[in-house]
Amino acid sequence: MEPCGAILGCCAGFAVGGLLFAAYKLGLLYQLFHKAETKSPRHGGESVAEVLRAHGIKYVFTLVGGHISPILVACEKMGIRIVDTRHEATAVFAADAVARLSGTVGVAAVTAGPGLTNTVTAVKNAQMAESPLLLIGGAAGTLLQGRGALQDIDQMSLFKPLCKFCASIRTIREIVPTVRKALAIAQSGTPGPVFIEFPIDTLYPFHLVSKEFAVKNPPKGLMGKIVSWYLNNHLTNIFAGAWETRDVSPLPVDIPQATDDQVQKCIELVSRAKKPVILLGSQATLPPTPADDIRKALEDLGIPCFLGGMSRGLLGRDSPIHIRQNRRDALKDADLVLLAGTVCDFRLSYGRVLNRRSKIIAVNRDKSQLLKNSDMFWKPTVAIQGDAGSFLARLAKGLKGHRCPEEWPQSLKAGDTTKENTNRAKADEKTDHHLNPLKVLHLVDELMAEDSIIVADGGDFVGSAAYIMRPRGPMRWLDPGAFGTLGVGGGFALGAKLCRPESEVWIVYGDGSLGYSVAEFDTFTRHKQL
Repeated sequence: MEPCGAILGCCAGFAVGGLLFAAYKLGLLYQLFHKAETKSPRHGGESVAEVLRAHGIKYVFTLVGGHISPILVACEKMGIRIVDTRHEATAVFAADAVARLSGTVGVAAVTAGPGLTNTVTAVKNAQMAESPLLLIGGAAGTLLQGRGALQDIDQMSLFKPLCKFCASIRTIREIVPTVRKALAIAQSGTPGPVFIEFPIDTLYPFHLVSKEFAVKNPPKGLMGKIVSWYLNNHLTNIFAGAWETRDVSPLPVDIPQATDDQVQKCIELVSRAKKPVILLGSQATLPPTPADDIRKALEDLGIPCFLGGMSRGLLGRDSPIHIRQNRRDALKDADLVLLAGTVCDFRLSYGRVLNRRSKIIAVNRDKSQLLKNSDMFWKPTVAIQGDAGSFLARLAKGLKGHRCPEEWPQSLKAGDTTKENTNRAKADEKTDHHLNPLKVLHLVDELMAEDSIIVADGGDFVGSAAYIMRPRGPMRWLDPGAFGTLGVGGGFALGAKLCRPESEVWIVYGDGSLGYSVAEFDTFTRHKQL
């Protein structure tokens, strides 16, 4: 009898465990201690807005849709500006620009289904540009997903490859902790986009949602009672504990840093170098180190620098250590190369332009980008998974009093002058038809105000602009980044003008890229940005 008793006890244990698990999944245990306030007029959009406000979010970019309206209404009531665009991709591009220029997370909110699919290219661009961005998406009701509801698709599978974090809200009590977590993840490690899906029944007030749960002709008998109980329980669980006080403050952001030993090793390498070169990428401008501190560190080091992406303009218009031309030749002659957030992808011929005899220091927050193609064309002497800006500041501090031999940057600057004179001569060439594009770019560069922001949107024309136009200061150049996306112009310009209302914003459009966002000139007018 003892074995039978043991088996029965085991079965009873499994049964109890199964019942407890079912009670947990149905929210029965939570509802024992947390009630749903069925008379409250509050809604889930208010919870979203509270967290965004606590994180210093000033703008939410959107193309309005019914699925997400409660979020937009609540944000506006709490002083967060709602900026509606003519295309969902523009909303994401604008949020991307705000993230880059403000050091906070850019936020875009779009409706379900096609509203979200319209953002895919812009979200991928933000991922490859390493911009911290929160995409809020509407969705069909929690019980209608997968049942053919309006605009219902598997949105989570679509965005998981594009985002660092994806979540689907199932109850209102999940909103605050989920949004806080998403905002922290977007900024931690290698920054990037995050996505939260909000089913429509988690955003509207109880009295409206309950009408959608009401069964007009419920089945009779036991099955009818079970269906009615399940629907009522599901509705109650969505709102259970919804309005209890929760912490909305920002969570800590995790930023990888170089170790003291790594910094010391690099100090020794740089101190011995006769012809060092620094290549800066967009990562060098990320928080927490202010751009002005990075600029001072570079000027103290005196090492010639090539600037790319968001780091363009970091050294001002005419710095003696900013080298703009003949990068390939400089890398062949260099005895030390510091890759500060720069990646050995197509832009550096996958690492083939690096001299194999050079000492190479690579600093990047992302391990895969840090070592990209190092198994084939190049090898780092020191590889540091950490923040490039903070590293440069610590390196300069450790090398205080040491400067790069002046004849090295002077020789590179002389080569710069020769190449730029050649480009100027090409710009002065007469054309039989149309305008000389190089001449146009030179003229615009001369006309721009000192505080101007340049938005680059195009192919060959923008490639020429990168060598001719000179951003006057840090954070005054915006381009799509490694993905090379056409169509960023309208959104980037919108976000830039909102962040820097006192600055002129110049969009350098290619003739094809203009078509992607020309409708946003209506947006500029409506929001008084022209």
